[in-house]
Amino acid sequence: MNVATLLGMAMAFAALLATMLLEGSDPLAIVLLPPLVLVFGGTFGAAIAGSTISDVRRIGTWFRLAFAADRTPRTAQLIALLVDLAGTARKEGMLPLEKRIAGLDDPFLRHGLKMAVDGTPLARLRTVLEGEVAAQRTDDRVAARFFTRMGGYAPTIGIIGTVIGLVQVLQRLEDPEVLGPLVATAFVATLWGVLSANFLWLPMAAKITRTSDLRMAQMNLLLEGVTEIFEGTNPRALRVRLESMLPPSEVRNRAA
Repeated sequence: MNVATLLGMAMAFAALLATMLLEGSDPLAIVLLPPLVLVFGGTFGAAIAGSTISDVRRIGTWFRLAFAADRTPRTAQLIALLVDLAGTARKEGMLPLEKRIAGLDDPFLRHGLKMAVDGTPLARLRTVLEGEVAAQRTDDRVAARFFTRMGGYAPTIGIIGTVIGLVQVLQRLEDPEVLGPLVATAFVATLWGVLSANFLWLPMAAKITRTSDLRMAQMNLLLEGVTEIFEGTNPRALRVRLESMLPPSEVRNRAA
């Protein structure tokens, strides 16, 4: 599980709980089954209605992606690996790399090196790898947009729940003693709609987008590394080329 994601959500809910306690409210007052069923069930239903069947089958995977720990290797490790592979290719040729391909963890790097060892023309090698990068980016965007849509639907569905509750209030105007509790209950749906959007769905979409950005940067780094290895670039020149692709903040951290 991703510590930052869980910590952020825990802080948000803790702030809500603390606010209610400081104001003398009962936190259990917002735990009502009808608003929860409407907001969460309606939000999922609306998001699924705008998706395909293949998307629906991947919702579980998207949830795991939103909460998954970052298991991608550090950029410094990738650069060191690519420089080492470049040194082997420059000294011994491309064929000796075939023995090392099976031991690589990254499937994108394995595929790129295998194509290079097989003698795939450079232009086609780059085209295929760029296509894989684009396909991965598209797949990640579908997941992020699903939760973004949920973040957009939830507040509106919460308002629908409030309207339903206010209808019940108008039907009980002759009984003043129950008007206060009914009005409070009606607005619980709006609370859960706004809360779920900003505490759950939108942060999950942002997490997937950020994870995708980091993965895309690494895939582009690997793509350049594989093509430079294929061209027989000097390992020192390769290191300079790859380090030039790093964000300035990471370069400063590496230099510190």
